[in-house]
Amino acid sequence: MKSILITGDRSGSGKTSITLALAALLSKEHTVQTFKVGMDYIDPSYLAAASGRPCRNLDNFALSEGQIRDIFAFGCRGADIALVEGVRGLYEGAEALDDTGSTAAIAKVLDIPVVLVVSAQSITRSAAALVKGFQVFDPDIRIAGVILNQVKGGSHRDKATKAIEYYCGVPVIGAIPRMEEMQLAMRHLGLVPFREGSGRGDFDKRIDAITGIIGKYVDLDRLLSLAREREPVSRMDTLLDPAEEQHVRIGVALDEAFNFYYADLFDVLASLGAKTVPFSPLHDRLPDADGYIIGGGYPELFVPQLEANDCMREAVREVSKNGTPIYAECGGLMYLTDRMVLKPGWQGQEKELSGQMCGVFAGETRMPAKRVVSYVEGVSNATCPMGAARFRGHEFHYSEVLLAPETTYAYRLSRGIGIHDNLDGAVVKNTLGSYTHLHPVGSRDMFHNFFDCCMNQQ
Repeated sequence: MKSILITGDRSGSGKTSITLALAALLSKEHTVQTFKVGMDYIDPSYLAAASGRPCRNLDNFALSEGQIRDIFAFGCRGADIALVEGVRGLYEGAEALDDTGSTAAIAKVLDIPVVLVVSAQSITRSAAALVKGFQVFDPDIRIAGVILNQVKGGSHRDKATKAIEYYCGVPVIGAIPRMEEMQLAMRHLGLVPFREGSGRGDFDKRIDAITGIIGKYVDLDRLLSLAREREPVSRMDTLLDPAEEQHVRIGVALDEAFNFYYADLFDVLASLGAKTVPFSPLHDRLPDADGYIIGGGYPELFVPQLEANDCMREAVREVSKNGTPIYAECGGLMYLTDRMVLKPGWQGQEKELSGQMCGVFAGETRMPAKRVVSYVEGVSNATCPMGAARFRGHEFHYSEVLLAPETTYAYRLSRGIGIHDNLDGAVVKNTLGSYTHLHPVGSRDMFHNFFDCCMNQQ
């Protein structure tokens, strides 16, 4: 099995489009397992669609080195190629003076060679200085090759390539011209999730345009020659292996509005002995289950439809009152408030738009609000269905949730903002709603406690 990591010199270098196209191209002849560095949902949705296998996240802020290696090994079973997409620039992370949360940290944990995507707009010889700086900044990182992006023409390409290969001693395996077709549809949090929009046809059309460009300007054979050879992963025991008996039913909200889940969530639940039951808050009635998970997504784009499914909203409110465990993250938290209010100017609206939500938590969600993107660290207490634990995760939202003053919170954050004054994890009976997104492997003990709460409902 071969493994390679694609990273950028900065955000906006083009690594996402390039990695996506490489996944699609390589998948035509190989079984490709994709990974995404960082706590992110949207890029992985595209990489999974391109490769036909669930993309898995790797982040050394939320995960230990052992957990990273376990996820990598589990994901690579049966794969020919492991293709990892970095996050932001190679060395960007949570801190200024160490590589926590960075692509570089993952490259070192997995001992994987790196291909650096360089935005070469308006630079030629300086591109070599940039690559050289990346090489010497951390000698433990193996920069095996370079892909130039935003190249103006043949002379630009030739000068930058010659300089990099002479001064840095690494091959330039691709030089991509400036082209509008390389742009993917964007939205306020980034790329539109794969599940949303006009469906597979629209995705295939975009992928065909991008892969046509990348296939022409990047040498796939040279890329594979730079990859690290590993022993094929066939079978090994991991914490993600499914339990023999699936004896607890956990409903998971999964539709156009709620789809921010790490692939590992479904494996963790299965490993604990849970059968996941997908349901749509937009279209369905609430299924019978021992507990429910409502993840993040874009519920603000579907306010009228969510309000219109009053049978679902009333059922969620009722099972919460009855003590059935519910765990909701970000968009799920928003859905559990009394109402969602979209202020004038949001997405071009001229008037305020509001819709009734589930009413589990007294209060309302308002958008837009200050953009919050941060790693999160804190402790939870035993009053919530996730149990008492120390945890790490992240938050990313443009909303604010204004809850009643008497609201009880189970999370106290030492890093991050949460719902209110570093408090997060609002609790009503066995329902918990938070802005904090947890990685299910890094916070396995908390999901185990949630599973136990669900089992106690039987």
